[in-house]
Amino acid sequence: MQARDVMTSTVVSVTPETSVHELARLLVQHRISAAPVVDEDQRVIGMISEGDLLHREEIDTEKDPARRSWWLDMLGTDRGAGDYIRSHARTVGEIMSRAPVCVHEGTSLAEIASILESRHIKRVPVLRDGRLVGIVSRSNLVQALALTDTPALAAVRPEGDAEIRAMLMGELAGRGWAFPGRDIVVRGGVVHLWGTVWSSDQTDAMRVAAEGIPGVKGVEDHTIPYPVIPGL
Repeated sequence: MQARDVMTSTVVSVTPETSVHELARLLVQHRISAAPVVDEDQRVIGMISEGDLLHREEIDTEKDPARRSWWLDMLGTDRGAGDYIRSHARTVGEIMSRAPVCVHEGTSLAEIASILESRHIKRVPVLRDGRLVGIVSRSNLVQALALTDTPALAAVRPEGDAEIRAMLMGELAGRGWAFPGRDIVVRGGVVHLWGTVWSSDQTDAMRVAAEGIPGVKGVEDHTIPYPVIPGL
């Protein structure tokens, strides 16, 4: 399998000019923990994650300069300036991680797994002709692994599965109840649904949408319901 077979195609991205507060809103709204930063040509120039927002002066979590490591001071490192930027910056471009690791849509999952492990990262942007077309996370790899024992895999046409998935994502575009791309995997013509759901109607709607795509042989539901919080 390759990146194109499991990647999340509908990617929430931001620009260097996106405000920190708008970024936080997007992360919460889309229930994601990071986003690629792109330029006007959709080329990835950075990554930004919720970890970059942990120490902020607005919520009184900025780092205390008095608690800096003494050995950093001895070495003359100006970490205090960097901490100040991260806690007071107003735009994504000021705090994003630059020169992010990216992969091509034809990169094998084995290579992606190696990259995630060696670089100690949780996700990697996927490019086509140098432009952002998707993102592969650790959860995408785990979902692919869960399907490796499916008997029908010997007859799989990867390009056929990719076409089915692309058509399904097109059908789901703009529908508020739709699953995010990271929770949809197609193997051997079978659509596998993952993640957590609010209601059975959401799962049923996904099933109806998938069954309407030419070439789909079946739909497998691996979802779990959102936990009910007592008293709410």
